[in-house]
Formats: sequence, C-alpha cells, structure tokens
Amino acid sequence: MRRALVTALEWRGDHLEIIDQTALPSRFLLLPLRTVAEVVAAIRRLAIRGAPALGVCAAFAMVLALDDPPPATAAEARDRLASAAGQIGGARPTAVNLSWAAERVAAAASPGGTPGEIRQLALAEAERIRDADRESCRAIGEAARAELTGAARLMTTCNAGRLASAGIGTALAVVYARAEVGEPVSVLACETRPLLQGARLTAWELAEAGIPVTLIPDGAAGAALASGRVDAVIVGCDRVAANGDTANKVGTFPLATAARATGIPFYVAGPLASFDLGTVTGADIVIEERPAAEVRCLGGVAVAAEVDVWNPAFDVTPADLITAFITEAGVLRPPFGQAIARTLADAHR
Repeated sequence: MRRALVTALEWRGDHLEIIDQTALPSRFLLLPLRTVAEVVAAIRRLAIRGAPALGVCAAFAMVLALDDPPPATAAEARDRLASAAGQIGGARPTAVNLSWAAERVAAAASPGGTPGEIRQLALAEAERIRDADRESCRAIGEAARAELTGAARLMTTCNAGRLASAGIGTALAVVYARAEVGEPVSVLACETRPLLQGARLTAWELAEAGIPVTLIPDGAAGAALASGRVDAVIVGCDRVAANGDTANKVGTFPLATAARATGIPFYVAGPLASFDLGTVTGADIVIEERPAAEVRCLGGVAVAAEVDVWNPAFDVTPADLITAFITEAGVLRPPFGQAIARTLADAHR
C-alpha cells in the first residue's frame, strides 16, 4: 500500500509518535516517545530530523516534560520546562529550531498558575507551532512555485520534505505544490553521504508520492549541473545567519559552488524560524560533529580502515552563492542582511 501522505510526527494526546527515519526505506516503523529523554535520544540518533520537524518535536517534548510524573507545584513545572529546554536545545546545536521552539513553549506556559494550567498552555503553544509549520510549508511551496516558473527539473540534497516537517516540507514543498496542480516536475536527489538521507529518505518519499525522482551519487552533482539536466537547485536550511550565510547538510556548500560555476540558480527554502539574527555570520555557527562510525561503516558493515575521521554534519554556504531565500513570507533577495532583518521585523509586529 502506498503512503503518499507520510507525516513525520503526530501528537497522540499523551505521547509523540514519529516515523523512525533510521529504519527507512527497508522498514516503516512508528516510534512512540513518552519522555524528554526519549525525544532527545531520538533526535541525536536521527530517528527524527529536519529543521522544521525538530522544532515541532521540541515543542511537544516540552509538554512531555510535565507528564513524567506531573509536577506538584507551578514552580516545579516551570523548573521542569527550563531544564527540558536546555536538554532539547543541546541535542543538536546547529539546528536553531530546537531551542527556538522549546523556549517559545516555556515562555507561553510560564504564566500558568497551576501545573495543570501550565501544561494546558504548553500544549496549546506546541499545537500552534505545529499548525504554523504546516501553513509555512504550504506558503513556501506556493512562493517557490511562482519563483521557479519554468524550472521543472530540480536538484536537491539531504531531505527537506514531508519527513523533515509537519507539513509538505521546505525545499520539496515546491515539488508537492506543482504535483498537486498537475504541473511537470522531477527531482535529481543527491544521495547525501555518509547517512544517505537523499537515498533513504528523499528518494523513498518522492517515489511513495508518485513523483519522478532520479538518485545520483554526490560526486555526480557537478556533472549533472554541467550537462544541462537541472533547471535549479533548491535545498533546506538548519540555521541562517543575519548576513545570509546558511548552515545545511554537509555537501551543500560544494553544491552551491558547482551551481554558481555552471550558471544554475541556487535557492534555499526554509521557515523564518530558521533565521537567527543573533548569529552574525556563518563563522559564528556551531557545527555539529558526528561519530566516526558513520563514515567508517555503511549499513553496519565496515567499509574503511581504522583511520582518523572528520565527520561534520553541516557546512556553511556563503550568502553570495545563494540566489534567493524562499520563506513563508515570500522570496528574500540580496542584499540579504537588509532583507532578513526587514522580514523578521515585519513578522514580529
């Protein structure tokens, strides 16, 4: 049976349920998460991933912090939220959505006068964050569809679709928006080593939805761009600095460089929650480094000698390599520092 409308996560009233993305594509497993510790563990092992999905996951994890067991007083509930926000925000430091969502829920719930009121306020805020993400994905898809008129052949890396959000995704939102109205669209998906999010997740997700997708080795991206197989590159983002420098899955920077060299437009799609005015430039972004075993092994099988490994999860694409940002507030064009500051100011009014 086809699962065209996959949903990365759902709130089930007393627990969070996620698709275990480490099992895809061979197995489709739903994983219940009932405690903050379980959520943090799932985030760290990439059972749940993607900046928007991480934000929604963090929001509901704050509700779980108030359930195991229920706090006796309002003061204890607030302490629980503060502690949980620290744990959740530190699970993957590059992804700004984690701390953004956790802190937003904590702030919204804090005025409650009893533990029950605090949980009610926390849940309401988490639901608002989820619903806003779904709407954000829809708006990004429509903005991208208008921006990329005539660009039917898209290249992407990692996974920025339904598996990475509570909605239809960010970079892949345009793909779903086009498919919904019958417009032609196809995707070249980079495999995204070392954990193969493009091969395991993006290719699976699009194939499930019946959208034409071609999987390519990461090393073939430059050749694909140069050979005229791609109209535009569109990727997601985990954190955007105030000047437009962007952290995304490692391999994004060389993809942007190849796109510039071949004259192909390079777009970054993401919600305003991924923009961080407190981070001045890309040099200020903390880059998560992951275990060496992810590089030395493939599918649990050793493929490399016991040599030293450097395994950054993200790289930073300089703003001057980015054609435009596509957000729920529309398309942001250079100079990015001004466009980002103006758009965020308008959003917070």
